[in-house]
Amino acid sequence: MNVVSYRPRPEELSYTFGGRPAVGRITPGTILEIYTEDCFGGRVRGPEDLPSQVCEFPYLNPVTGPFHVEGAEPGDTIALHFVSIEPARDWAVSTTFPHFGALTTTHTTAMLHPPLDEVVWMYDVDVEKGVVRYHARRGDFSVEMPLDPMHGTVGVAPAAFESRMTITPDAHGGNMDTPELRAGVTLYLGVNVEGGLFSVGDGHCRQGHGEVCGTAVEAAMNTVVAVELVKGVATPWPRLEDDDHLMATGSARPLEDAYRISQHDLVTWTASLTGLDTLDAYQLVSQGGEAPVGNVVDTNYTMVAKLPKAYLGRPEAYESAHARLRALGERYLTSR
Repeated sequence: MNVVSYRPRPEELSYTFGGRPAVGRITPGTILEIYTEDCFGGRVRGPEDLPSQVCEFPYLNPVTGPFHVEGAEPGDTIALHFVSIEPARDWAVSTTFPHFGALTTTHTTAMLHPPLDEVVWMYDVDVEKGVVRYHARRGDFSVEMPLDPMHGTVGVAPAAFESRMTITPDAHGGNMDTPELRAGVTLYLGVNVEGGLFSVGDGHCRQGHGEVCGTAVEAAMNTVVAVELVKGVATPWPRLEDDDHLMATGSARPLEDAYRISQHDLVTWTASLTGLDTLDAYQLVSQGGEAPVGNVVDTNYTMVAKLPKAYLGRPEAYESAHARLRALGERYLTSR
């Protein structure tokens, strides 16, 4: 088993997909152990650390990478199986911003009412108990919620020399902010440039669907990823697979276009896997599918289309990459 560990120094963190060289080269079949910093670069450490004062735009939402996958070429797909995602600290943070989030005025939704206050919430992270603890800032209320670690931002370099800020989700992946991207899930990303150049970041201890206030329970993570390359198979939009579901994503504005992209990709993917006529696949997805919301706050919004594999006869997607990577991840965990 080939295991590679990488912990970036602060100056090695990336803030774009594309536009920078790889920090390492990965052979397909490798287990990659990485550290990812939170979306504030670890600078928000208490209620008085307002992001507008301790962070510098555009140095937000750092990712670890990019990693060059040996043999990856445009038209291929990189499969990333998230073996484990574990909080690296016993605290995490969330905020509201004056002009960011789903329920406030923004630069594209101009309003005359005052902007929201900039407020920081600190969460206790109890890995042993499997919870995060919310504490109200303007009252005595407190509650425990289940720990559900995920990565909000994962992607590859875009095509045609393009460089995209990490806060933007699109066909290359990026800041999709879907809670579906947790341990046990395989993410499929279409390769646009030689090596693919994938990066991972934006860990969340948990997040509600939509990331309504603009931030999740933001945390640094120690993450293990199993990497594989599927040659000659293209992936138009990021796709996910767990033991029981196939999922397709779409990122755009307005939200209904993100919804349409994700549903279109799931319908056509279903048709290709089963041999169904497109309209037959459309009918099946319409009655058996789910539509979890990723984010409604970023520069593009993200929707997910989700369908149980049992309805499809459990087809072998991407040459059974998920099953192979899951088995590889289990061998890694057993060997620890």
